[in-house]
Amino acid sequence: MIQVTFITREGQALEVAAAEGASLMETAVRNGVAGIEAECGGACSCATCHVYVEPQWREKVGEANAMESDMLDMAYEVAPNSRLACQIRISPELDGLTVRLPMRQV
Repeated sequence: MIQVTFITREGQALEVAAAEGASLMETAVRNGVAGIEAECGGACSCATCHVYVEPQWREKVGEANAMESDMLDMAYEVAPNSRLACQIRISPELDGLTVRLPMRQV
């Protein structure tokens, strides 16, 4: 399994196992990560799975596409490292990925 770490609003690190091919949002929901609302179920039609990708992972995760960027416009406190977890697919290259949760979701 691929390991990913979610840093909670309170600064707690939650390391969880992620299945290859799953989205980061699905991984969060399956592991009960508080702060990932996932209201649209991964359809990229809300911004309730907003995360901040840690700087050392930005290149491997890649940039948001146009549709995701449009949805991020609805999120609070968007930063250059903001992504929607539903749009990040887990791959072996992301083993060790760390993301931070925002203080609030839409």
